[in-house]
Amino acid sequence: MPDATLTAVPEGTARLIALPGVYRPQDDTWLLAEALGNERLGPEDKVLEIGAGTGALALRAAARGAEVTATDVSWRAVISTRVNALRQRRTLRVLHGDFAARAHGRRFDLVLANPPYVPSPGPWPPSHGAARAWDAGSDGREIIDRICERAPGLLSEGGILLLVHSGMCGTGATLRHLARAGLDAAVTRRAVVPWGPVLRSRRDWLRSEGIPGSSDAWEELVIIRAQRL
Repeated sequence: MPDATLTAVPEGTARLIALPGVYRPQDDTWLLAEALGNERLGPEDKVLEIGAGTGALALRAAARGAEVTATDVSWRAVISTRVNALRQRRTLRVLHGDFAARAHGRRFDLVLANPPYVPSPGPWPPSHGAARAWDAGSDGREIIDRICERAPGLLSEGGILLLVHSGMCGTGATLRHLARAGLDAAVTRRAVVPWGPVLRSRRDWLRSEGIPGSSDAWEELVIIRAQRL
């Protein structure tokens, strides 16, 4: 068993409501929550969460006084986030649809992204169903690359992107993509966690594709912090 960075469950996570098919907070959520906790954030800051799910991260940002917009392509996720915001008496702007379209023309001081990143046999991410929360094309980069491409247009001057994904997707590729986009990017956190049921179910396919890490039973998660200078 490799060394692992253990992350704490964010306060209030257990009380979040998730409609059927909505991605519940897991290790990647908790790792991103830790990174969020180290960022300076206050009432003057505008925050965008890409892929809200239950709204766990958006709510933490709102609790610190930030003006928060959360987006998700799943109506069930949008409803879950809105319900959780009401239960916690937090003000969120929760929008249904693609993040690039819903945030078009706006700039943010902080963008949080826990996108789908699991490599999948299909060439494209699914258009419906729970798997939209994790399947991201044959190399797992379909949504990651879109975020990297769009990040400069989403960030205010000095704005920060916090992105979490699996090492299987190619950490170096993400850093290079962000650098080409003009952002100063680096890995700021890593955690090693056991494979979940989705990866276990496609072990043979992952190995046949030669995807890095597919011969192991442990997955590396990384937080990439990128800043628009």
